[in-house]
Amino acid sequence: MNKYKKTIACFLFTFVTLQLVAQKKINWKKLAVLVYTRNGPGYVHANIPAAVSCIQKLGRQYGFLVDTSGNPAVMTEGNLKRYNLVIFPSTNNDVFDNETQRLAFRRYIEAGGGFVGIHSVLGTERNWKWFKMMLGGSFAWHPRFQKLTVKTIDTKHSSVQGIPKNWIKEDEMYFARELYPGPKVVMAFDMTSLTITDTAQTALIKKHAGGYAELYPAVWVNDYDGGYTWCSVLGHDAKDYSEPVFVQHIMQGIRYVAGRAGVKDYSKAYAVTYDEPVKY
Repeated sequence: MNKYKKTIACFLFTFVTLQLVAQKKINWKKLAVLVYTRNGPGYVHANIPAAVSCIQKLGRQYGFLVDTSGNPAVMTEGNLKRYNLVIFPSTNNDVFDNETQRLAFRRYIEAGGGFVGIHSVLGTERNWKWFKMMLGGSFAWHPRFQKLTVKTIDTKHSSVQGIPKNWIKEDEMYFARELYPGPKVVMAFDMTSLTITDTAQTALIKKHAGGYAELYPAVWVNDYDGGYTWCSVLGHDAKDYSEPVFVQHIMQGIRYVAGRAGVKDYSKAYAVTYDEPVKY
């Protein structure tokens, strides 16, 4: 083996070793998760109870604590600091009642908190710039529910392990607006797999795709303002949350964030108001 090959082999061994070590660092029995189900006025997804049940089952399987609530009163600094990560399953529109709750959530992220967003989370808090930046954008439009292909574009990312590289499933492809350049995309919709029924839909897809050609973000991570996030816009159908591959998908997202969000340090939480500019 020449020197170049030895160097590559050493690098790959180190990379895999570090990945395994990172996974071993997660003490599931000390992990606490808050599943937040509040929806504002407007459309509420029927998949939410199935998503909650799925995460509760994962909690029992892996041994981590799962609390659930749709009451925005849980959004206080004292309460949020108990959780390693917060999950928003198909939340939509305004999910906080006031600025104090928004500030508490923001400071939780700034202190190093974790966030997992599922499906219509992209349509959450559409009037709050900081939150939309955390998500990477805000919901714009989606074609009809249909069979489509989701491609893994970062095959080495820990959150896609065990997921098909070309995942064919029925779902909704979400387009976003007000895009923020921070997220790192790990899976993308193959827009060529969409079934287009008329010229009007063709025009809408072209309009909302913007500068994207054949692939459009579906799953991404974002180290944002001190915190760690993983978002997937997949999961429209309630049946997904009992389908093994999709359950693995959600679990890998939880695992990824849990492995990064450690002890929260509120000395790093700088925001005094919920909507003040981000300190880069």
